[in-house]
Amino acid sequence: MSDIIYDLVAASDLEAAIQIERDSYPADEAATLDAFRLRQSQAGDLFLGAYLPSRSSLDGHGARKLVGYICSTTSPSPTLTHESMSTHVAGSPSVCIHSVCVSSDHRRRGIALGLLREYIARLEADARDKGEESDKPAYERILLITHDEMRPLYEKAGFTLVGPSAVQHGSKPWLEMRWELGTPLLQEGLPREAAKELPPAEVATQKPTMAQVESQQLPPGLFEALQRSSTRSAPKSRLLSAFEGGIADVCEPHARKQGAMVNKYDLLCPRAGCGSVILKKASASWTERASVQMEPVGSPASPHLATLPTPPETTQWWLVTPSAMAFENIGFSNTIPSPETPGSSMKLLSCAECDLGPVGWNEVGSTEFWLAAARVGYRV
Repeated sequence: MSDIIYDLVAASDLEAAIQIERDSYPADEAATLDAFRLRQSQAGDLFLGAYLPSRSSLDGHGARKLVGYICSTTSPSPTLTHESMSTHVAGSPSVCIHSVCVSSDHRRRGIALGLLREYIARLEADARDKGEESDKPAYERILLITHDEMRPLYEKAGFTLVGPSAVQHGSKPWLEMRWELGTPLLQEGLPREAAKELPPAEVATQKPTMAQVESQQLPPGLFEALQRSSTRSAPKSRLLSAFEGGIADVCEPHARKQGAMVNKYDLLCPRAGCGSVILKKASASWTERASVQMEPVGSPASPHLATLPTPPETTQWWLVTPSAMAFENIGFSNTIPSPETPGSSMKLLSCAECDLGPVGWNEVGSTEFWLAAARVGYRV
Protein backbone atom coordinates (compact mmCIF):
# COMPACT_ATOMS: atom_id res chain seq x y z
CA MET A 1 0.00 0.00 0.00
CA SER A 2 1.57 3.27 -1.14
CA ASP A 3 -0.05 5.38 1.60
CA ILE A 4 1.55 3.43 4.47
CA ILE A 5 3.78 5.48 6.78
CA TYR A 6 6.62 3.69 8.58
CA ASP A 7 7.61 5.05 11.96
CA LEU A 8 8.87 3.85 15.33
CA VAL A 9 6.09 2.75 17.65
CA ALA A 10 5.66 5.16 20.55
CA ALA A 11 4.62 4.13 24.04
CA SER A 12 1.22 5.70 23.40
CA ASP A 13 0.61 3.20 20.56
CA LEU A 14 1.36 0.04 22.57
CA GLU A 15 -2.30 -0.53 23.46
CA ALA A 16 -3.13 -0.64 19.74
CA ALA A 17 -0.14 -2.93 19.08
CA ILE A 18 -1.10 -5.42 21.78
CA GLN A 19 -4.64 -5.60 20.42
CA ILE A 20 -3.25 -6.56 16.99
CA GLU A 21 -1.06 -9.15 18.74
CA ARG A 22 -3.97 -10.70 20.60
CA ASP A 23 -6.12 -10.81 17.49
CA SER A 24 -3.32 -12.48 15.53
CA TYR A 25 -1.90 -15.19 17.78
CA PRO A 26 -3.22 -18.10 19.81
CA ALA A 27 -3.18 -17.41 23.53
CA ASP A 28 -0.07 -19.56 24.12
CA GLU A 29 1.96 -17.48 21.64
CA ALA A 30 0.72 -13.91 22.20
CA ALA A 31 2.87 -11.45 24.13
CA THR A 32 1.59 -9.28 26.97
CA LEU A 33 1.33 -5.51 27.25
CA ASP A 34 4.03 -5.57 29.93
CA ALA A 35 6.37 -7.38 27.54
CA PHE A 36 5.65 -4.78 24.85
CA ARG A 37 6.37 -1.95 27.27
CA LEU A 38 9.66 -3.54 28.22
CA ARG A 39 10.72 -4.07 24.59
CA GLN A 40 9.69 -0.56 23.58
CA SER A 41 11.55 1.01 26.51
CA GLN A 42 14.73 -1.03 25.99
CA ALA A 43 14.81 -1.40 22.19
CA GLY A 44 12.50 1.30 20.87
CA ASP A 45 14.61 1.74 17.73
CA LEU A 46 13.73 -1.86 16.78
CA PHE A 47 9.94 -1.46 17.25
CA LEU A 48 8.75 -0.33 13.81
CA GLY A 49 5.13 0.38 12.97
CA ALA A 50 3.13 0.59 9.75
CA TYR A 51 0.62 3.44 10.01
CA LEU A 52 -2.34 4.31 7.85
CA PRO A 53 -2.86 8.09 7.82
CA SER A 54 -6.27 9.61 8.35
CA ARG A 55 -7.35 12.40 6.02
CA SER A 56 -6.54 15.00 8.64
CA SER A 57 -3.06 13.56 9.20
CA LEU A 58 -1.97 13.83 5.58
CA ASP A 59 -0.93 17.45 6.19
CA GLY A 60 0.92 16.52 9.37
CA HIS A 61 -1.99 16.91 11.76
CA GLY A 62 -4.51 14.52 13.24
CA ALA A 63 -4.45 10.88 14.22
CA ARG A 64 -3.06 7.91 12.32
CA LYS A 65 -3.89 4.24 12.71
CA LEU A 66 -1.37 1.52 13.55
CA VAL A 67 -2.05 -1.44 11.24
CA GLY A 68 1.12 -3.50 11.69
CA TYR A 69 4.47 -3.68 13.44
CA ILE A 70 7.76 -5.52 13.86
CA CYS A 71 9.48 -5.65 17.24
CA SER A 72 12.89 -7.05 18.15
CA THR A 73 15.64 -7.13 20.73
CA THR A 74 19.35 -7.80 20.25
CA SER A 75 21.60 -10.64 21.40
CA PRO A 76 25.25 -11.67 21.09
CA SER A 77 24.10 -15.18 20.11
CA PRO A 78 24.41 -16.08 16.40
CA THR A 79 21.25 -18.21 16.61
CA LEU A 80 17.86 -18.00 18.28
CA THR A 81 17.45 -19.72 21.64
CA HIS A 82 15.18 -19.19 24.64
CA GLU A 83 18.07 -17.29 26.21
CA SER A 84 18.69 -14.99 23.23
CA MET A 85 14.97 -14.19 22.97
CA SER A 86 14.54 -13.52 26.67
CA THR A 87 17.10 -10.73 27.04
CA HIS A 88 18.12 -7.52 25.31
CA VAL A 89 21.88 -6.95 25.22
CA ALA A 90 22.45 -3.50 23.77
CA GLY A 91 25.16 -3.26 21.12
CA SER A 92 24.91 -6.93 20.14
CA PRO A 93 25.25 -8.11 16.51
CA SER A 94 22.07 -10.22 16.23
CA VAL A 95 18.65 -8.61 15.83
CA CYS A 96 16.09 -11.12 17.14
CA ILE A 97 12.60 -10.53 15.75
CA HIS A 98 9.80 -11.40 18.16
CA SER A 99 6.74 -10.38 16.17
CA VAL A 100 5.72 -9.43 12.65
CA CYS A 101 2.04 -8.63 12.88
CA VAL A 102 -0.65 -7.02 10.72
CA SER A 103 -4.20 -6.21 11.84
CA SER A 104 -6.82 -8.63 10.58
CA ASP A 105 -8.67 -6.03 8.49
CA HIS A 106 -5.50 -4.99 6.63
CA ARG A 107 -4.05 -8.35 5.62
CA ARG A 108 -3.61 -9.52 2.03
CA ARG A 109 -2.46 -6.04 1.04
CA GLY A 110 1.32 -6.51 1.10
CA ILE A 111 1.80 -4.69 4.39
CA ALA A 112 3.82 -7.51 6.01
CA LEU A 113 6.32 -7.68 3.15
CA GLY A 114 6.51 -3.90 2.99
CA LEU A 115 7.25 -3.77 6.72
CA LEU A 116 9.95 -6.42 6.41
CA ARG A 117 11.65 -4.62 3.54
CA GLU A 118 11.53 -1.28 5.33
CA TYR A 119 12.88 -2.92 8.48
CA ILE A 120 15.73 -4.59 6.60
CA ALA A 121 16.57 -1.37 4.74
CA ARG A 122 16.80 0.57 8.00
CA LEU A 123 19.02 -2.07 9.61
CA GLU A 124 21.22 -2.24 6.51
CA ALA A 125 21.68 1.55 6.65
CA ASP A 126 22.37 1.40 10.38
CA ALA A 127 24.94 -1.37 9.87
CA ARG A 128 26.70 0.67 7.18
CA ASP A 129 26.73 3.81 9.31
CA LYS A 130 28.09 2.02 12.35
CA GLY A 131 30.57 0.13 10.21
CA GLU A 132 32.11 3.45 9.24
CA GLU A 133 32.53 4.33 12.91
CA SER A 134 34.92 1.75 14.33
CA ASP A 135 34.01 2.58 17.93
CA LYS A 136 30.37 1.56 17.43
CA PRO A 137 29.30 -2.11 17.11
CA ALA A 138 27.29 -2.88 13.98
CA TYR A 139 24.38 -5.23 13.43
CA GLU A 140 25.43 -8.36 11.52
CA ARG A 141 22.27 -10.42 11.08
CA ILE A 142 18.51 -10.58 11.56
CA LEU A 143 17.07 -13.78 13.05
CA LEU A 144 13.49 -15.00 13.32
CA ILE A 145 11.47 -18.15 13.81
CA THR A 146 8.29 -18.96 11.91
CA HIS A 147 5.83 -21.73 11.23
CA ASP A 148 6.20 -23.56 7.94
CA GLU A 149 3.08 -21.98 6.39
CA MET A 150 4.62 -18.49 6.71
CA ARG A 151 8.02 -19.47 5.33
CA PRO A 152 7.23 -18.26 1.75
CA LEU A 153 6.65 -14.71 3.00
CA TYR A 154 10.09 -14.51 4.59
CA GLU A 155 11.76 -16.14 1.62
CA LYS A 156 10.17 -13.48 -0.59
CA ALA A 157 11.62 -10.84 1.73
CA GLY A 158 15.05 -12.43 1.32
CA PHE A 159 15.45 -14.53 4.46
CA THR A 160 17.13 -17.93 4.13
CA LEU A 161 16.15 -21.09 5.98
CA VAL A 162 18.54 -22.21 8.72
CA GLY A 163 16.55 -25.27 9.81
CA PRO A 164 14.30 -26.48 12.64
CA SER A 165 14.50 -24.29 15.74
CA ALA A 166 15.16 -25.61 19.22
CA VAL A 167 12.85 -22.94 20.63
CA GLN A 168 9.61 -24.34 22.05
CA HIS A 169 6.79 -21.81 22.15
CA GLY A 170 3.19 -22.92 21.86
CA SER A 171 2.20 -26.27 20.42
CA LYS A 172 3.58 -26.01 16.86
CA PRO A 173 7.22 -26.50 15.75
CA TRP A 174 9.28 -23.55 14.53
CA LEU A 175 11.77 -22.95 11.73
CA GLU A 176 14.67 -20.55 12.10
CA MET A 177 15.38 -18.10 9.26
CA ARG A 178 18.14 -15.55 8.80
CA TRP A 179 19.08 -12.40 6.93
CA GLU A 180 22.80 -11.61 6.79
CA LEU A 181 23.15 -7.84 6.69
CA GLY A 182 24.96 -6.74 3.56
CA THR A 183 22.70 -8.92 1.35
CA PRO A 184 21.02 -6.98 -1.50
CA LEU A 185 17.28 -6.45 -1.00
CA LEU A 186 15.02 -8.58 -3.19
CA GLN A 187 12.88 -6.78 -5.76
CA GLU A 188 10.11 -9.32 -6.20
CA GLY A 189 6.41 -8.49 -6.06
CA LEU A 190 4.32 -8.23 -2.96
CA PRO A 191 2.90 -11.33 -1.25
CA ARG A 192 -0.69 -12.39 -1.54
CA GLU A 193 -1.14 -12.64 2.21
CA ALA A 194 -0.05 -10.40 5.02
CA ALA A 195 1.18 -12.06 8.14
CA LYS A 196 0.80 -12.74 11.82
CA GLU A 197 4.11 -14.44 11.80
CA LEU A 198 6.24 -14.69 14.87
CA PRO A 199 5.87 -15.51 18.54
CA PRO A 200 6.64 -13.18 21.37
CA ALA A 201 9.62 -13.98 23.53
CA GLU A 202 8.96 -17.08 25.58
CA VAL A 203 11.89 -17.48 27.83
CA ALA A 204 11.06 -20.35 30.09
CA THR A 205 11.46 -24.00 29.42
CA GLN A 206 8.09 -25.63 29.06
CA LYS A 207 6.81 -26.49 32.51
CA PRO A 208 3.41 -27.74 33.65
CA THR A 209 0.53 -25.34 33.02
CA MET A 210 -1.75 -26.86 35.66
CA ALA A 211 -4.71 -26.02 33.44
CA GLN A 212 -6.84 -28.58 35.27
CA VAL A 213 -5.76 -28.25 38.88
CA GLU A 214 -8.70 -30.28 40.05
CA SER A 215 -7.09 -33.35 38.50
CA GLN A 216 -4.09 -32.91 40.81
CA GLN A 217 -6.07 -34.37 43.72
CA LEU A 218 -5.34 -31.58 46.20
CA PRO A 219 -5.25 -32.99 49.72
CA PRO A 220 -8.34 -32.07 51.78
CA GLY A 221 -8.00 -28.67 53.41
CA LEU A 222 -4.86 -27.66 51.48
CA PHE A 223 -6.47 -24.93 49.41
CA GLU A 224 -8.22 -23.47 52.45
CA ALA A 225 -4.98 -23.56 54.44
CA LEU A 226 -3.16 -21.63 51.75
CA GLN A 227 -5.74 -18.85 52.04
CA ARG A 228 -5.72 -18.47 55.82
CA SER A 229 -4.80 -15.05 57.14
CA SER A 230 -3.27 -13.82 60.36
CA THR A 231 -3.46 -10.55 62.25
CA ARG A 232 0.27 -9.76 62.51
CA SER A 233 1.07 -6.17 61.42
CA ALA A 234 3.86 -5.65 58.92
CA PRO A 235 5.18 -3.21 56.31
CA LYS A 236 2.94 -2.06 53.49
CA SER A 237 3.69 -2.98 49.90
CA ARG A 238 2.55 -2.00 46.41
CA LEU A 239 0.97 -4.49 44.04
CA LEU A 240 2.11 -4.82 40.44
CA SER A 241 -1.17 -3.30 39.25
CA ALA A 242 -0.29 -0.07 41.11
CA PHE A 243 2.75 0.60 38.91
CA GLU A 244 1.92 2.71 35.86
CA GLY A 245 4.62 1.04 33.78
CA GLY A 246 3.72 -2.47 34.87
CA ILE A 247 6.53 -5.02 35.01
CA ALA A 248 9.03 -2.52 33.54
CA ASP A 249 8.76 -0.45 36.74
CA VAL A 250 9.75 -3.32 39.01
CA CYS A 251 12.69 -4.66 36.94
CA GLU A 252 16.30 -3.57 36.78
CA PRO A 253 19.32 -4.91 34.84
CA HIS A 254 21.20 -7.86 36.30
CA ALA A 255 24.50 -6.74 37.84
CA ARG A 256 26.56 -9.38 36.02
CA LYS A 257 24.41 -11.00 33.33
CA GLN A 258 23.97 -8.73 30.33
CA GLY A 259 20.41 -8.35 29.14
CA ALA A 260 18.81 -10.16 32.07
CA MET A 261 16.31 -8.36 34.29
CA VAL A 262 15.90 -8.93 38.02
CA ASN A 263 13.46 -7.76 40.70
CA LYS A 264 14.16 -4.14 41.60
CA TYR A 265 12.46 -4.38 45.01
CA ASP A 266 12.05 -6.85 47.84
CA LEU A 267 9.11 -9.17 47.14
CA LEU A 268 6.58 -9.28 49.97
CA CYS A 269 3.45 -11.12 50.94
CA PRO A 270 0.69 -9.06 49.27
CA ARG A 271 -1.81 -9.34 52.11
CA ALA A 272 -2.31 -6.12 54.05
CA GLY A 273 -1.28 -6.79 57.63
CA CYS A 274 1.38 -9.35 56.75
CA GLY A 275 3.93 -7.99 54.29
CA SER A 276 6.48 -10.63 55.19
CA VAL A 277 9.60 -10.51 53.00
CA ILE A 278 9.50 -13.49 50.65
CA LEU A 279 12.54 -12.65 48.54
CA LYS A 280 15.18 -9.93 48.64
CA LYS A 281 15.76 -7.59 45.71
CA ALA A 282 17.88 -8.77 42.75
CA SER A 283 17.27 -12.42 43.67
CA ALA A 284 14.90 -13.46 40.85
CA SER A 285 14.93 -13.19 37.06
CA TRP A 286 11.96 -11.74 35.18
CA THR A 287 10.35 -14.26 32.84
CA GLU A 288 7.28 -14.29 30.62
CA ARG A 289 5.69 -17.71 30.17
CA ALA A 290 2.35 -19.50 30.17
CA SER A 291 -0.02 -18.68 32.99
CA VAL A 292 -0.89 -21.29 35.58
CA GLN A 293 -4.28 -21.93 37.14
CA MET A 294 -3.19 -22.57 40.70
CA GLU A 295 -6.64 -22.64 42.30
CA PRO A 296 -8.81 -25.72 41.86
CA VAL A 297 -11.20 -25.27 38.96
CA GLY A 298 -14.39 -23.61 40.17
CA SER A 299 -12.82 -22.28 43.37
CA PRO A 300 -12.43 -18.50 43.71
CA ALA A 301 -9.02 -16.98 44.29
CA SER A 302 -8.27 -15.36 47.62
CA PRO A 303 -9.35 -11.69 47.67
CA HIS A 304 -5.75 -10.92 48.62
CA LEU A 305 -4.39 -12.44 45.39
CA ALA A 306 -4.60 -11.22 41.80
CA THR A 307 -6.44 -13.36 39.29
CA LEU A 308 -4.02 -14.75 36.71
CA PRO A 309 -4.84 -15.05 32.98
CA THR A 310 -6.44 -18.29 31.91
CA PRO A 311 -3.85 -20.80 30.60
CA PRO A 312 -2.35 -20.99 28.05
CA GLU A 313 -2.26 -17.16 27.97
CA THR A 314 1.08 -15.77 29.09
CA THR A 315 1.83 -13.75 32.20
CA GLN A 316 4.80 -12.42 34.18
CA TRP A 317 6.84 -14.56 36.58
CA TRP A 318 9.84 -14.27 38.86
CA LEU A 319 12.15 -17.25 38.43
CA VAL A 320 14.15 -18.15 41.53
CA THR A 321 17.13 -20.52 41.33
CA PRO A 322 19.00 -22.67 42.26
CA SER A 323 17.33 -23.72 45.53
CA ALA A 324 14.72 -22.74 48.10
CA MET A 325 17.55 -21.29 50.20
CA ALA A 326 17.31 -18.19 48.01
CA PHE A 327 14.01 -17.28 49.71
CA GLU A 328 13.78 -15.27 52.89
CA ASN A 329 10.45 -16.83 53.76
CA ILE A 330 8.43 -19.36 51.76
CA GLY A 331 6.02 -22.16 52.49
CA PHE A 332 5.38 -25.33 50.50
CA SER A 333 2.23 -27.39 50.14
CA ASN A 334 2.18 -31.16 50.30
CA THR A 335 3.34 -32.90 47.15
CA ILE A 336 0.64 -33.19 44.50
CA PRO A 337 0.71 -34.96 41.13
CA SER A 338 1.73 -32.98 38.07
CA PRO A 339 -1.02 -33.08 35.42
CA GLU A 340 1.43 -32.29 32.60
CA THR A 341 4.29 -34.68 33.32
CA PRO A 342 3.22 -38.25 34.15
CA GLY A 343 5.04 -39.61 37.16
CA SER A 344 6.26 -36.21 38.38
CA SER A 345 5.00 -34.10 41.26
CA MET A 346 4.86 -30.47 42.27
CA LYS A 347 4.31 -28.21 45.26
CA LEU A 348 2.46 -24.90 45.58
CA LEU A 349 4.21 -21.93 47.23
CA SER A 350 2.75 -19.69 49.94
CA CYS A 351 3.75 -17.03 52.44
CA ALA A 352 5.28 -18.90 55.38
CA GLU A 353 4.07 -16.26 57.86
CA CYS A 354 0.35 -16.15 57.10
CA ASP A 355 -0.06 -19.13 54.73
CA LEU A 356 -1.52 -16.92 51.96
CA GLY A 357 -1.25 -18.67 48.63
CA PRO A 358 -0.73 -20.04 46.19
CA VAL A 359 1.74 -17.38 45.05
CA GLY A 360 3.80 -19.76 42.93
CA TRP A 361 4.88 -23.35 42.35
CA ASN A 362 7.83 -25.71 41.99
CA GLU A 363 8.14 -29.07 40.27
CA VAL A 364 9.59 -31.56 42.73
CA GLY A 365 13.24 -32.23 41.91
CA SER A 366 13.58 -29.03 39.87
CA THR A 367 15.87 -26.15 40.80
CA GLU A 368 13.37 -23.62 39.42
CA PHE A 369 10.85 -21.90 41.69
CA TRP A 370 8.17 -19.72 40.08
CA LEU A 371 6.52 -16.71 41.74
CA ALA A 372 3.64 -14.99 39.97
CA ALA A 373 4.66 -11.33 39.59
CA ALA A 374 1.07 -10.21 40.15
CA ARG A 375 0.76 -12.22 43.38
CA VAL A 376 3.54 -10.61 45.40
CA GLY A 377 3.94 -7.13 46.83
CA TYR A 378 6.83 -4.75 46.12
CA ARG A 379 8.62 -2.79 48.84
CA VAL A 380 9.26 0.59 47.23
